Amino acid sequence: MSKRSQRIQDARGYVLHANPWRETSLIIQAFTRDHGCVALVAKGAKRPYSALRPVLVGFQPLWLSWTGSAEVHTLTRAESGPVRLLDGRSMMSGWYMNELILRLLAREDPHPGVFDAYETALDVLAETRGRPHAAVLRRFEWLLLEQAGYGLDAPMPDFDQAGAEPGLRQALRERLDELLDAPLRTRQVLMDLQRY
Repeated sequence: MSKRSQRIQDARGYVLHANPWRETSLIIQAFTRDHGCVALVAKGAKRPYSALRPVLVGFQPLWLSWTGSAEVHTLTRAESGPVRLLDGRSMMSGWYMNELILRLLAREDPHPGVFDAYETALDVLAETRGRPHAAVLRRFEWLLLEQAGYGLDAPMPDFDQAGAEPGLRQALRERLDELLDAPLRTRQVLMDLQRY
């Protein structure tokens, strides 16, 4: 028995990752508020004059439409919202959050609370370019673990308390390492960046 083809219109989401597929297309890993993480094929998105090419970029709010019943759906339309500018360090923090979402959340399992926390974190990263992002990342890690059912069994800390950050970072790192089969690639890059 085959699943019925579904049509999703204007789902609020973000591109977390994109891979080339065939000569002119991309496979997009998107994170949406109401449908969770979804894989979408964006046909022709690599063509120079594709309407999708300038839209499918990371950290920008999107309205995505797709169809299909397979594991990878077909993107039919994408429209962008207001532009959010991130500098290099902010962008690395964003990629770190993207990697956490892709590694910890099951496909097509909605987590509106995680989506809202992600969006809030991106807004703060865009506003605080060039400044440390430790509190933003710790808050996101905490909320992601809590919403995904992997919380630390402790009351939510004050993320802005400077003296508590090293201990909180260690506790969150240990919890994430328990859950993940391999270390996060972006975590090491972020740690290296903090030295400069």
